[in-house]
Amino acid sequence: MNSITNLLPATSSEDVRQSLKNGAEIALLDVREEEPFASAHPLFAVNLPVGRIEERIAGLVPRKDAPIVVYDNGEGRTVKAVRLLQSLGYSAVSALEGGLEGWKRSGGEIFIDVNVPSKAFGELVEHVRHTPSLPAREVHDRIKRGDDLVILDARRFIEYNVMSIPGGRSVPGGELALRVRDIAPSPETTVIVNCAGRTRSIIGTQSLVNAGIPNPVFALRNGTIGWTLEGLSLEHGAARKGTDVSEQNHQAARARAELLAERTGVRSLTANDLERFLADPERTVYRLDVRSPEEYMEGHLKDFRSAPGGQLVQATDEWVGVRHGTIVLTDDDGVRARMTAHWLRQLGWNEVYVLDKWDGLPFETGQEAPLLSQPLPDVETISATELRENLVTGDILILDLATSPAFRKGHIPGARFVIRPDLVSHPAIREAGEIVLVSPNGIAAHLAAPDLAVESRRVRVLKGGTEAWQAAGYALQTGLDDSQAFSAPDDVYKRPYEGTDNAAEAMQAYLDWEYGLVAQLEKDGTHGFRVLEDI
Repeated sequence: MNSITNLLPATSSEDVRQSLKNGAEIALLDVREEEPFASAHPLFAVNLPVGRIEERIAGLVPRKDAPIVVYDNGEGRTVKAVRLLQSLGYSAVSALEGGLEGWKRSGGEIFIDVNVPSKAFGELVEHVRHTPSLPAREVHDRIKRGDDLVILDARRFIEYNVMSIPGGRSVPGGELALRVRDIAPSPETTVIVNCAGRTRSIIGTQSLVNAGIPNPVFALRNGTIGWTLEGLSLEHGAARKGTDVSEQNHQAARARAELLAERTGVRSLTANDLERFLADPERTVYRLDVRSPEEYMEGHLKDFRSAPGGQLVQATDEWVGVRHGTIVLTDDDGVRARMTAHWLRQLGWNEVYVLDKWDGLPFETGQEAPLLSQPLPDVETISATELRENLVTGDILILDLATSPAFRKGHIPGARFVIRPDLVSHPAIREAGEIVLVSPNGIAAHLAAPDLAVESRRVRVLKGGTEAWQAAGYALQTGLDDSQAFSAPDDVYKRPYEGTDNAAEAMQAYLDWEYGLVAQLEKDGTHGFRVLEDI
């Protein structure tokens, strides 16, 4: 570590591991971009690039004095991240001694990919419970014969819509136990659960086994990856969804969910209990609504964030930054929150609760409001109409802070892709006299504008972001090549199980890696997973 880093408060790798083993609250934040994070990190590290801290830290770490340990791999991001977090009011922030290399030298296990705790847990569930599965070719043959079966895709609808097993329908993982009895009312109907790879199909299948349905249930082994590697064709653009829930089946699902919650130590709480938790100065509390995004939009409890249950189990680290924090889940049916909670308890979260009764609690409708660590800075803005007119007459550098996939999908013509840490270092940016910052909804651009404030140039933010530009009817440009990039597009890791253009070698390597996760868990020793072995 350099001398500047040595001046920061520091925490040893051994102390981090001890906190994880002891069940103490701790947030281990990797402040690199997602691609380098995915190449090597500790099991419970949460990826929060330094340029996104102000946007995401309030959601990931809502308690200002929660213990936070920050690291990078020598890129120089740690110092800036620690200072920024301190400026935002976080009082227990330290640097990981030696960074990622220090973790390795101390004997810490290194994992690759993203959302690894959930993926490793899925492999452990299959290992312990012997979750039933079928290979792609056998499922294909059953479909071709016209067997009595249903195929339920446990991913988000947007993923299912891109590519799916022919004839499958979208039933995200958190919905499976609630809806399966109405989708397959005959106990003779075989239920097959799939995802793109392994985790969500394993967890989804085991959810239905745990839920006690009488049907034969199987995971599609290796998901759409296994289907593709077998040379079978996928469906694109499918839009089939689950069905409504009958009262009789709702009660059956709820009774079983209550049993599973009791067996795994999930506790119910009242509104008064929640207020007491929130007032506890040593407790980090996460309030999460596990219903579908559409139901959340129609109405939800104030200050609860949208976290659909299947995704929460699959990617807990996208909502919860403090390991061993307190998680409070809610729904309006008594099934989805308990099914999700029973998995989180097995994932080693000791404090998991379900809030059932909404009577008298404040209620909201619409999208989840941005959860920012501080008010947006007061900066000069420009409307979409003004920007379009200025592009014709002026020499303006447009810098787009969208993620690289969002930039590829659509950006203002002439814009340059850049990640926030590169704003102050790129020569073309330093020499520009007039800059307009944009981002999808304008928030990231507002936050970044003060980074560029110097007397010799004018910096403005596109009001409403690229969304406002598009809403005004102006065209977007697609793609991202070297001429448009002021930063390497390593901000988002390319998953080998998403999209339709993945190489067979990458897909097979991903599956091979997943198979090895149980052995890695044994070497790591910090996970605290406890699979429910008999119901």
